[in-house]
Amino acid sequence: MTTVKTPVYSHALYLLNTAQKPGHGVPAYTRWVNRRLARYAAAAAASRGISANGITVISAAFSAAAVVLIAAAPASPWLGAAIAVLLAAGYVLDSADGQVARLTGTSSLAGEWLDHLVDAVRVPAIHLAVLVGIVQGGLLPEWSAWLPLAYTLTSVGHFMSQILAEQLLKTWEIPAQAPTGTVRSWLLLPTDMGTLCWIFLAWGNPVLFIAAYGGLFFLNLAVVIASVQRKFIALSGADRRTNA
Repeated sequence: MTTVKTPVYSHALYLLNTAQKPGHGVPAYTRWVNRRLARYAAAAAASRGISANGITVISAAFSAAAVVLIAAAPASPWLGAAIAVLLAAGYVLDSADGQVARLTGTSSLAGEWLDHLVDAVRVPAIHLAVLVGIVQGGLLPEWSAWLPLAYTLTSVGHFMSQILAEQLLKTWEIPAQAPTGTVRSWLLLPTDMGTLCWIFLAWGNPVLFIAAYGGLFFLNLAVVIASVQRKFIALSGADRRTNA
């Protein structure tokens, strides 16, 4: 049995601050806010002996609590604030689990699988909860219920597109070439999970929420269409090179 050494918090934080993944092209909130907060969470977890998989489970629990509140509780400003905080906390821990694994030398295929499984469920669950909340609330026109349904399909398709393209390129040992740069980080802000988390501050005002939510959906749709097109071109080019 391998014994995992529990690091001191200050030393763990120092190691995490000096060994961060590059943030080029990563959406702005994730790059400059979420990953930074995740370092503190990861250092605290590692110093208390909480495993990376344990952090993943706690992250899922925060998100699940928010989903239940969206779907089952009457909308109010206070509830919206609670939902936003729960979702944001879950997202911080979603970034922290991998950092704990790297810090403690416990990275594993099972851990990566669990992390991706939670990611694959989290975002669609949020949008489907919004659909239930809209229908049960009865304060918005019927057409608005189509937005979370379309958002669900868009998010699932985008996630699958990213994961599968990465795996296919890795299988053929072709380096992925994603666009990079600070400007791109800001352009991708509407697609950032952090942005989705915090628009629930408007959950107590149905008209304001659906306007923000709908705007976010259409911005995401435009980004996803461009992303899918870029990946198809990249994979087609890989096909030509491997068959040449």
